[in-house]
Amino acid sequence: MATLTFLGAAGTVTGSRHLLELEGTRVLVDCGLFQGRKENRQKNWEDFPIAPESIDHVLLTHAHIDHSGYLPRLVRQGFRGRVHATTATADLCRIMLPDSAHLQEEEAKWANKKGYSKHSPARPLYTAADAEKALALFRPMHFGDELEIAAGVRVKFRATGHILGAAYIDIKSRRGDSSRKLVFGGDLGRARDEILQDPAQPHHVDTLVLESTYGDRLHPDSDPVEDLAKVVVESLERGGVLVIPSFAIGRAQTLLYVLRELEETGRIPSVPVYVDSPMAVQALQVFHDRVSDLNLHGRLLTVGGRDIFRPRQLRLASTREQSQAINGIDKGAIVVSASGMATGGRVLHHLRERLPDSRHTVLFIGYQAAGTRGRKILEGAEAIRMFGEDIPVRARICNIDGFSGHADYLEILAWLMPFNRPPAQTYLVHGEEEARMALAERIRKRYGWSVHAPSEGEEVAVDLE
Repeated sequence: MATLTFLGAAGTVTGSRHLLELEGTRVLVDCGLFQGRKENRQKNWEDFPIAPESIDHVLLTHAHIDHSGYLPRLVRQGFRGRVHATTATADLCRIMLPDSAHLQEEEAKWANKKGYSKHSPARPLYTAADAEKALALFRPMHFGDELEIAAGVRVKFRATGHILGAAYIDIKSRRGDSSRKLVFGGDLGRARDEILQDPAQPHHVDTLVLESTYGDRLHPDSDPVEDLAKVVVESLERGGVLVIPSFAIGRAQTLLYVLRELEETGRIPSVPVYVDSPMAVQALQVFHDRVSDLNLHGRLLTVGGRDIFRPRQLRLASTREQSQAINGIDKGAIVVSASGMATGGRVLHHLRERLPDSRHTVLFIGYQAAGTRGRKILEGAEAIRMFGEDIPVRARICNIDGFSGHADYLEILAWLMPFNRPPAQTYLVHGEEEARMALAERIRKRYGWSVHAPSEGEEVAVDLE
């Protein structure tokens, strides 16, 4: 009998880490950073609960930092096993992990310069050197490839949408004529995404680990593309700048695709669009290199050589000087910058410049976890703390939920519907407690499945024999 221990994302939407132990093999599924509330972020500094050198494999569902960003820290503590992910996820991690290390090193430098850290000197969680060591351990796989992680136990990656390269992890054991299957759902994307594949459908699942980010809510019925067009036009009419905090991987590229489409159809005027995120700029190349991972619609648009991610006046800011120059623009522009929940990155500098001025607009297009600056701004905070200062919030604040990369609860229930038999057990992770409980009740009521919401550190038995 295998055991599964939930080391993160149990009652939160970040810090995804699930430890599977079977046949003398230790496998860590996802290796994410905790984000949001201070008490969660502090967990990143704690020693890993087991010896990292005892872990044989890390399997990544996708590249987002709350699923991959702890990996350099794990290496720093002694992990020397292999990291398996899809080819696109590996490509994106080659951008994201060094970028994450750079941001943490810069934040530590800034804290030391301004003297607002409680620790002297402030130190980064990990360094660029740690990130490079982690990347050397990657062994990329294509969707559908098989990997044997223990005798008679194989792993496959299947597409989930969400972001480029995102997958659910299918672990199957065979014993004679019988088999058992454990599926880690990762983050489930949405059907009919603008450019990403629809989530693939698993079958014959005995144990399911399922996200619950939107377990208590539905995406709006309104068209997010039309909503974006309206916000852009209204922002320009106000005479200011539109700032869009965006996840550098996935949402930023989808946003550029949609802005280009709106320009081509005349629904918004052509204005300078600044992408101020070195990671988002580098990720654009990965999207170009991996167009075969897009859905059929996205692939068709590129057949004639069209750059589907390039609005007419696209401006890419990679250097610090290019980023700082954007602060001199006070009207008639769109600024897309990371991070999506305003937890760090260059977007903080743009928010510091724009939030105090009522002419400007700040638009959130993704999920805002509890405790993040993004959530506080959406909840009506009059001031936001950043760089040791309290920045007043006078700009117009908007939110378009339809661009989220997460399936809502109806989309999750629809994904579960074709399961040919109920899993013996379904575990809900990666969701705030209210969302988890709501989704658990909906699954029980609709399908009659056994559903459990594990607590952090909880260990359960999994039948893989």
